[in-house]
Amino acid sequence: MSERTYHGTDHIGLFRTLRKAALTIAFSTALITPMCAQLPAGTTDANAQPQLDPIRTQASEALQKGDYPTAVKLLTTLAEKNPKDAQVLYNLASVQDALAQTPTQNAEAEATYRRAIEANPNLLEPHLALGLLLARTGKPSEAHAELAAATTVPNGDPALRARAYRTLARLDQSSNPAGASEELLAALKLSPETPDDILLTGELAEASGDAAAAEAAYRRLLSTDPDNTQATAALVHLLLHQQKADQAESVLAAALAKHPDDPTLNSQLAGLYESQNKPAQALPIVEKLHTGHPDDANITRLLARLYSRNGQYDKSEPIYAALIAANPDDPTLVDDRADALIHLRNYAEAQAILTRALVNPKAFRSNDDLGLAASHLAFAASANSDPAVTLHALDLRATVLPQTPSSLFLAATAHDKLHQVKEASDLYKQFLSVAKGKFPDEEWEARHRLIALEHMK
Repeated sequence: MSERTYHGTDHIGLFRTLRKAALTIAFSTALITPMCAQLPAGTTDANAQPQLDPIRTQASEALQKGDYPTAVKLLTTLAEKNPKDAQVLYNLASVQDALAQTPTQNAEAEATYRRAIEANPNLLEPHLALGLLLARTGKPSEAHAELAAATTVPNGDPALRARAYRTLARLDQSSNPAGASEELLAALKLSPETPDDILLTGELAEASGDAAAAEAAYRRLLSTDPDNTQATAALVHLLLHQQKADQAESVLAAALAKHPDDPTLNSQLAGLYESQNKPAQALPIVEKLHTGHPDDANITRLLARLYSRNGQYDKSEPIYAALIAANPDDPTLVDDRADALIHLRNYAEAQAILTRALVNPKAFRSNDDLGLAASHLAFAASANSDPAVTLHALDLRATVLPQTPSSLFLAATAHDKLHQVKEASDLYKQFLSVAKGKFPDEEWEARHRLIALEHMK
């Protein structure tokens, strides 16, 4: 299973968390007048200004009604009239941020936040909101700088400073776990510990290799919040990493009894069964997951893999074909499909797609993946009576993997078909010297071919 399937510390999960936090900052804090209850934290009511401006009242009313497109237009007008008013600019940026759905809209909100900060560098909220926006739009270094600035604003709201520290900890979790721990401690000095803090404590301990501390943190969280599926998933991941499959299965069973449709927990159970070579037990789980999440490529790929491992190649092959159509540059998907085609005895198509994939060996993620694909090509070409391609594939395989009895036998038969007597004889002998009764059919063929080749010398 990948990291993203057990708890929300991957980039996708983090960005979703940051998006939620940004919206919380933007619209949850009460302001000076009830009319602007939905304005961002730190903003001021337009009606509270010395000179009453009807546009401010209209903007407040639009926000109260949840009419953010209208609010954006009105706040844009106010910003044009008051280009150095940090509060107005922050109000505008927050609404732009909440409405942003495209990179261009994100950039517009970012620019407005920066204008607010330029107008008043000592306003905490724009630094924090901009940091959250930058983090979720893939600019971690810039986000780090803004969040760090938020923590140092004089007289800043302690709760918001704590949020900045917590987000810094999440950003630093993978690259700087020691720094993340310090940032989390700083947050805890400013506000009470939250369930997410306990979860992060466990994740940081796990990252530092302290499995005992990580397990203690996850179990502490579950003791106070037994239904916390993130903590359950994190604990299961840790137990599986420690090869405590029985404990992991027990934890999963208890959690799934309460949350039978949780996709992460079901994925973990399926992964556990897969690791135990129990595809038949994993399949019903993943089939259900796929029905509920047909567009999740990870679940779809797992389903195809399980079908193949369960010998249901007629079901896995079309799934791999669809995945390749969506991911044409993934050569491992091509190899997985080719393996299914070989088992379905469609050797010609398997050879064709592998030949194309192996034109660029560097596209494979690892030497093992490259070697496996070359092995499959050699087998498909041999079954397709194409000895030249068989030998080419075996030569490529030999650049990354050692010889095996199977590769020696394939090479021997390819040279045999090309009437290259000496090469075939030598390879048959090498094969027999290492086969040692493990490949009875091939060994019988090798011995008989050696007799025949002796008469051809």
